[in-house]
Amino acid sequence: MNFRAVRAIYLFEMARAFRTLLQSIVSPVISTSLYFVVFGAAIGSRMDEVGGVSYGAFIVPGLIMLSLLTQSIANASFGIYFPRFTGTIYEVLSAPVSALEIVLGYVGAAASKAILLGLIILATASLFVPLTIEHPFWMLLFLVLTAVTFSLFGFIIGIWADGFEKLQLVPLLVVTPLTFLGGSFYSIEMLPPFWQKVSLFNPVVYLISGFRWSFYGFADVSVGVSLGMTIVFLAACLSIIGWIFRTGYRLKT
Repeated sequence: MNFRAVRAIYLFEMARAFRTLLQSIVSPVISTSLYFVVFGAAIGSRMDEVGGVSYGAFIVPGLIMLSLLTQSIANASFGIYFPRFTGTIYEVLSAPVSALEIVLGYVGAAASKAILLGLIILATASLFVPLTIEHPFWMLLFLVLTAVTFSLFGFIIGIWADGFEKLQLVPLLVVTPLTFLGGSFYSIEMLPPFWQKVSLFNPVVYLISGFRWSFYGFADVSVGVSLGMTIVFLAACLSIIGWIFRTGYRLKT
């Protein structure tokens, strides 16, 4: 394992995040804070508790997950797409660096930025609503697994995209709607029976449900199923990335 190469890629990507601090950290935190103000304070004060938890506190895990998914994908996809766009990816591919080391560098940096952002949003949320974390270990596990999984997914998008427009296509038209419909602002138990069954086909439901369980001890679906679905998606992303490097798909052309 060439740890020096992994470290170089990782530090380069992290430095890029700190050079664009307003866009990478400040902007998502402010946007999420507005959700807390509008949904948590203004609307939440007029709503009943959900599962014995105030509505403002109930939406915190969903909002953290919303930011985590979008930022993980954005960081990883842009991180690998920009070297392809400028042509510097060929320098990385020609260096004595394996595919595993390249993925560790780019995905590790994207996941680190997303986890940092998630923790900042969690700290910000505690200023607006009272929070309890019943299972801190599981909270961190879901946070890390989700960040790594969707950073891998973003890495795939960054290789697949052949233009800046496509970088935004999947996050805007697929991931964000699935997150809003995945129980970020409500429990799927509030839905009619038919739509409850339809919601179970949304993979984001399992992520948000497991993450919310780590806070308050209740979930829409089994925690074991939530963890299993996350691991399955992680394995699928790893398989696709392995195929990309074996075939050189959009890397060598």
